[in-house]
Amino acid sequence: MALPAEKARYTFADCLTWEENKRIEIINGEAVMMAPPSSVHQEICFEMGRQLGNFLEGKQCKVYPAPFGVRLFEKGGDTPDDVDTMVEPDISVVCDRSKIDKHGCKGAPDLVVEILSPSSLRHDRFVKLGLYQRAGVREYWIVDPEYKSVQVFTLDGGGSLRIAEEYGRGDVARVNVLDGCFIDLGKVFSE
Repeated sequence: MALPAEKARYTFADCLTWEENKRIEIINGEAVMMAPPSSVHQEICFEMGRQLGNFLEGKQCKVYPAPFGVRLFEKGGDTPDDVDTMVEPDISVVCDRSKIDKHGCKGAPDLVVEILSPSSLRHDRFVKLGLYQRAGVREYWIVDPEYKSVQVFTLDGGGSLRIAEEYGRGDVARVNVLDGCFIDLGKVFSE
């Protein structure tokens, strides 16, 4: 899929002009094409989103599955031309409702879940981990469908995302930023 127009630096203003079915993130002004997700990816995303949504029903926090734009570093007064980083996590949980607008989330979600695919492995494990850490995402989950595992990173007092837990297929995973919330990975990785 070709980008709508070749540019040296992309911003959120460009994203607003692109067709909705295009899966493109912008990271530090660079456009990054995203491959369509597999059926397994979508099944995992749906099940995790369902479990999170059920837990959050009637609570302040809300769950947002992809496609959902997150402008990690947008500040008050920024225009779309000022924002050069916009990602689309597979799942975002946002507890501060003032961060939500008609375009998605401005600032760091409380929880971000990325489901690995062969084309996103390096991007999710390194590039996005660094972005989420810098933005102050409190908890980041990397879900590996191939190994049926989840790595949970939490933000420490020094502002670094560190591995807090690792879970496998039969485990029940605790969501640290949502008191009392657990995800049944047996249902997430069912076949």
